[in-house]
Amino acid sequence: MSSDSGTPPRPAVEPSPAPPGSPAAAPSDSVRSSLARLQEDLRRADDSLARLLGQWQPRADGEPEQPIEYWQGHEAQARRLYELEYSARTSLLVFQSGANTVAPVPSTLVTPTPTPTPDDGPEPALRKDGNPTAAYRVVVDRDFLSEPAALHALDERLAAGHQVRIVDQPLIKLVVADGETAMVQVEGGRSMVLGPPVVLLAVELFEAVWRRSRPYLREDGDLSPKDRRLLQLMLSGLTDAATAHQLGTSPRTVQRRLRALMDVAAVSSRVQLGWYAMRNNWV
Repeated sequence: MSSDSGTPPRPAVEPSPAPPGSPAAAPSDSVRSSLARLQEDLRRADDSLARLLGQWQPRADGEPEQPIEYWQGHEAQARRLYELEYSARTSLLVFQSGANTVAPVPSTLVTPTPTPTPDDGPEPALRKDGNPTAAYRVVVDRDFLSEPAALHALDERLAAGHQVRIVDQPLIKLVVADGETAMVQVEGGRSMVLGPPVVLLAVELFEAVWRRSRPYLREDGDLSPKDRRLLQLMLSGLTDAATAHQLGTSPRTVQRRLRALMDVAAVSSRVQLGWYAMRNNWV
């Protein structure tokens, strides 16, 4: 029977939302907003530090030494980075980002050094396992995960006993040795080495990011390392093609495996799968 009112008929039974505790329930708007605010706060802190360092100027000759050194050029930065890493006695805090021209991702544990000159002395021997006397904490970003050999480099770090975590917002390139000296790359061909008291800014930035990061691979639970890597790449926003390239498989295999994980989690979308994975310690 047709209706003359023009108002479409209402369904006899309206669908009810999924219960709050059900696996298919997506994160609430308030949780999404909180996560977005945290990411924005971290981005502003990161930008503020880079802006502060970019505006800091060296003092004139003859005045007291300043807590900042300037390093220009890739070779000079690479050598100073190597010296800083292997002079550390207790700890190294590291941000690694993509497009790293000073320490390329495929050789992330082997810092490149320039060809020595007679004034440089002998070229330092390269190590493949990092500084054995220092405890590493490393945070990488989405751009790093997109780089060639990124997963292999992170697996090497885990094998060497390094703690590795992931964030989704871009990072500046940063190394802090023993909480006393930090090296920050403020642009492609220019870095600064910070001493006390300015180094505290870099330490505080690292700790704030570390608290809001997630582990690269968890060892607990039943999920395989391969599936954990797949979920990490999905959560970081890589395309299926980029994910397949990193894992050495095909986009169709990536899609098929994600569909299987969604079935295990009893969810119907990748957003829900990511939320389920984080709440259930899959990543």
